[in-house]
Amino acid sequence: MSARNNKPHEIVERALELSRADGCVVIADEHSTANLRWAGNALTTNGVTRGRSLTVIATVDGKEGTASGVVSRSAVTADELEPLVRAAEAAARGAGPAEDAQPLVTGVPESPDFTDAPAETSSAVFADFAPALGEAFARARAGGRELYGFANHELVSTYLGTSTGLRLRHDQPTGTLELNAKSPDRTRSAWAGRSTRDFKDVDPGTLDAELAVRLGWAERRVDLPAGRYETLLPPTAVADLLIYQLWSASGRDATEGRTVFSKPGGGTRVGEKLTDLPLTLRSDPNEPGLESAPFVVAHSSGGDQSVFDNGLPVGDTEWVADGELKHLTTTRHTAGLTGLPIAPAGGNLILDGGQDRSLEEMVAATERGLLLTCLWYIREVDPATLLLTGLTRDGVYLVENGQVTGQVNNFRFNESPVDLLGRATEAGRTEKTLPREWSDWFTRAAMPALRVPDFNMSSVSQGV
Repeated sequence: MSARNNKPHEIVERALELSRADGCVVIADEHSTANLRWAGNALTTNGVTRGRSLTVIATVDGKEGTASGVVSRSAVTADELEPLVRAAEAAARGAGPAEDAQPLVTGVPESPDFTDAPAETSSAVFADFAPALGEAFARARAGGRELYGFANHELVSTYLGTSTGLRLRHDQPTGTLELNAKSPDRTRSAWAGRSTRDFKDVDPGTLDAELAVRLGWAERRVDLPAGRYETLLPPTAVADLLIYQLWSASGRDATEGRTVFSKPGGGTRVGEKLTDLPLTLRSDPNEPGLESAPFVVAHSSGGDQSVFDNGLPVGDTEWVADGELKHLTTTRHTAGLTGLPIAPAGGNLILDGGQDRSLEEMVAATERGLLLTCLWYIREVDPATLLLTGLTRDGVYLVENGQVTGQVNNFRFNESPVDLLGRATEAGRTEKTLPREWSDWFTRAAMPALRVPDFNMSSVSQGV
């Protein structure tokens, strides 16, 4: 008999029953995906997949402390369930005391849908999107453009049970749309992407029209040297930079003097003003359209997550409030080490600037500068300053006297997102966006465009 035929909550309950450890956490993740791919104005592939992964975390108390053992496997059969539990227990007994050991979480109310069947996606999620995509193909073909791209929808139902009585469930839909338009001779390319929960709020026709305009801009080519330019960063680029900033906002690392958030002489920069703009950077599991898990789901320990924190409530956290650094990410363990409040990282990121100016209006107010499309191949150069490097991609445009006058060459950039926030002179309207670089890991973001008067384009790139 396959465990796939059992309900996920039954698998969780059975694994907990089998456990002989002092503590046990079981996480069952039910995955389903649906996707479409297209090239040259025609669909090429589509598919639907299903799967289950099971993670068992055993904790064993000893004289010197509590050890943990973690084992994760996919496609676990009923016969393999007990060996999986025993493997986690053996891993715990063979490990030394866990540095992040804490009592397992208690007192969180049971999810009312814990015993319900998992949510699943299917090709039906594209019922309205696919016909609209076909119409976009026809318009692109008539306009001399070729469309390439993909649409992917994933639904993960997570069931979390613990020996301390937690029974929690969260359904996480994640949809991404990426669309490239190319000229027939392939010398011009433009990109647009969207993040969505259900594909009801994305219109491929609107994106195609946007890309047609950008391909028109690219008919005139202007070569520019490396240097510092007034630059308009669109929401997708801002998201990629600030997600990396969040990933680098470890309270422990800052306290130990290893990051951009470390205070010279000791301590952290919490309470310090990072920007004069009234910017608030926050995570909220209940943010409309960007909903994420309201409790910690940790399949392993490391960095700023701990398996001992599984089930810990995740609330609304302001990382930066009105320009001031308010929180750094912590587990219960690192909060105790640093004296900082407990602040799990969260599953979304929102930057509010309190303004309502569109990117188009920001372009109209630009005397001379650059308009980016997106960033990619972002890598860290110096953790002490959070200096990042990367490349521009799929369109850098020259703005003169409020008008886009042509496409310029791509660049390699060297910038720190923390430093950028301090130098930014304008933030536009906050809107949902797809972070292009990190879309495989982090899709739930809402950002404004930012105006930076001296963005560092450190060298010319031959990328497209």
